[in-house]
Amino acid sequence: MANIASAAKRARQSLRITERNRALKTKVKTIRKQVQDAVEAGDKSLATTTLNTFNSTVDKAAKIKVLHPNAAARSKSKLHKQVSTLA
Repeated sequence: MANIASAAKRARQSLRITERNRALKTKVKTIRKQVQDAVEAGDKSLATTTLNTFNSTVDKAAKIKVLHPNAAARSKSKLHKQVSTLA
């Protein structure tokens, strides 16, 4: 347990930030899975709309440094390539 007030505050902040980061990472993984399921099902319209949601969520995660910007770009590119192969 922290003996100094500032250390106690940082511990409280760390718990809140960790929870927020975990929730955002989980959201990104869930939406990625939805896009991949739509691609496997061959549903281009659902895949496209879900991909747009994924892009927005990943950009927000990269903006607040939950994901590295290059990792975000790589995952967006990979999914975009999968969706574009649907005819």
